Amino acid sequence: MRMRWAIAALGAVALAVLTLSVPLPLNVPLSWVFHRTAAPAAPAETVASGSACPANAKPANLDFTLKDMNGKDVRLSAYKGKVILLDFWATWCGPCKLEIPWFVEFQTKYGNRGLQALGVSVDDTVDKLKPYVAQLKMNYPVLQGLGHDDVQDAYGPLWGIPVTVVISRDGRICAKHTGISSKDSFESEINSLL
Repeated sequence: MRMRWAIAALGAVALAVLTLSVPLPLNVPLSWVFHRTAAPAAPAETVASGSACPANAKPANLDFTLKDMNGKDVRLSAYKGKVILLDFWATWCGPCKLEIPWFVEFQTKYGNRGLQALGVSVDDTVDKLKPYVAQLKMNYPVLQGLGHDDVQDAYGPLWGIPVTVVISRDGRICAKHTGISSKDSFESEINSLL
């Protein structure tokens, strides 16, 4: 885990140096880039009618048990049959703090239709998590990911956070967002899977 963060930090420093040393032409428009990786595209005939998930999307590994903030075991497999929004995040992550209120809203709006948001804190202790979760009024399970590189590896590699994986009711990875994404993109994917 530490090696990943060291590589990510080195990459960030290299990017900063490159950004500062290469002037941009004044006529180049700068726009925010959203990162989304969908399951490999399938031919139109292999995608089920009305489904947003390609027929050849790979299965999500839900064979993990993590502790929630109260120390209770939570099995990811218990949520199979629901549309899962699996968010890897941390309390120090600015983009995570922007996305979490969206996930709270989605859980309230779509929970009764079969959505289950799950937050996996990648490196925070319970002492840091509890006040943060209360402050952001997180209404979905927040799981302790500290020390669970196996879970991160199953959905990664995670070179940074947030990383949010959208999983269909039948347990397939339909989309993976790396970095901040748009609220509309998440909501559209959720609606297409419910």
